[in-house]
Amino acid sequence: MMFVPSYPTPHIDAAPGDFAKTVLMPGDPLRAKWIAERFLQDPVAVNNVRGVQGYTGLFAGKRVSVMASGMGMPSIGIYSYELFTTFGVETILRVGSAGGYDPEVRVRDLILAQGACTDSHFPAQYRLGGTFAPIADFSLLRKAAELAEQQKIPFHVGNVLSSDVFYPDEEGLPKSETAAARWGKMGVLAVEMEAAALYATAARCRKKALAILTVSDHLVTGEALSAAERQESFSDMITLALSLGTEAEA
Repeated sequence: MMFVPSYPTPHIDAAPGDFAKTVLMPGDPLRAKWIAERFLQDPVAVNNVRGVQGYTGLFAGKRVSVMASGMGMPSIGIYSYELFTTFGVETILRVGSAGGYDPEVRVRDLILAQGACTDSHFPAQYRLGGTFAPIADFSLLRKAAELAEQQKIPFHVGNVLSSDVFYPDEEGLPKSETAAARWGKMGVLAVEMEAAALYATAARCRKKALAILTVSDHLVTGEALSAAERQESFSDMITLALSLGTEAEA
């Protein structure tokens, strides 16, 4: 049974209309605050339950919201479900970091996650009797690729892995048996921790979602961004996502 809207929800202390139709979702609450203060005009705080900060403001004259998802699939599953079912949100754009798997992917590149493989049991709740393939909304994916080309931002489109594990126990394994090697041989571009749950929730709620990811480090080559480089690359990602979000609001 789908959730019956009531305000506030257990995790979002907001009222009807507080959120725009499009919400950007970084994992980190402080990054949500940084996005709101740096990129939005007249941002207004609309949530701070458990320190998960949410804001609504204007970008290019259109209402857009930003709220943190926290880390991992259970967390983004909660927040995306409540936003979709209770607060009238139609589109969620995950903006976050990823660890590269594919040798052709470089740090600072963007990944537009067409699909999200997972080692999580999150999709098992739907009792499908098979393997569900969580995918992005194609209209968002296509427009994001067009915007990235226009803004001359290096990007890749393909599969990512949404993993439940940040520190895999791979002590003693040969490199060919690591998660990076095993998923990488199937063309998976990078690993992160939220997209599969977001895509599954969007599918169940008949809404739209896309994960836009910055490659902050590479788990095969060992390449990694400094803190300053990461901030600059994230700015490119946020500008792209906000441009996409205002298109969705049009």
